Amino acid sequence: MRTTRTRTALGALAATALLTLSACGGGDSDSASADKDASASASPSDSASSDASAGAQPDLEGIPDVVAEVNGEEVTKEEFVPIYESTFQQAAAQAQTTGEAPDEDALKKQTVDDLVSTELLAQEAESRGVEVSDEDVDAELTSLAEQNQLGSAEELLAAVEDQGVTEDQARSQVETQLMVEALVVDEEGPIEPTDQELRKVYAQAKAQQAQSGQGGQKIPPFAEVRDQLAEQAMQQQVAEVAGALVKDLRKDAKITINL
Repeated sequence: MRTTRTRTALGALAATALLTLSACGGGDSDSASADKDASASASPSDSASSDASAGAQPDLEGIPDVVAEVNGEEVTKEEFVPIYESTFQQAAAQAQTTGEAPDEDALKKQTVDDLVSTELLAQEAESRGVEVSDEDVDAELTSLAEQNQLGSAEELLAAVEDQGVTEDQARSQVETQLMVEALVVDEEGPIEPTDQELRKVYAQAKAQQAQSGQGGQKIPPFAEVRDQLAEQAMQQQVAEVAGALVKDLRKDAKITINL
């Protein structure tokens, strides 16, 4: 049996790792200004609703010490709880717009399913000799820090810690993301969106903006957002390939859910 490792849920990566890490940095001034204006114009009832969602707490009663087993590997309560709490808080924040309380049973199922999927991919990566080193994680954290106009990986980790993500959780999220990307490259080869594909995505974004009637929010020229479009396109392709791989791996896997 392999040594215990810190897991993060595959489905939580985009929301918890990528968006959280990228949100802590500089970003563009227009976005910052828009956020500031939105905050300034919020009504007292909006603030009260936000405070209520922030104070909501998930029900952790009855969660077993081992929430799942995947081909003999245990996914523990200790691994499950912080990811579920993060998922719940996101759902609670979204609930303020709908007025409906988060469906905790569905969220728990989503969290454990994501953890199972991550474990399946990790086992497959190990069987293929796909590895992610501490140096790889350090390099990615440094790259994320630069993207967010921060001076170092240490500053980035301090920033996300202020948002409730510990250093171990952040490193685990980045490690899992890199592992999935490396596994996808091993499966499909390098993912390199063409300019033609990116221009198609850009045109779709402009069309959606026109349909939504948000003409005041001008989309920057293609050249300015090309790198961002490329990253989004790559992540979408990675998610599609990883999802297909998980589907195949589940067919022959021995999975027990105890939740």
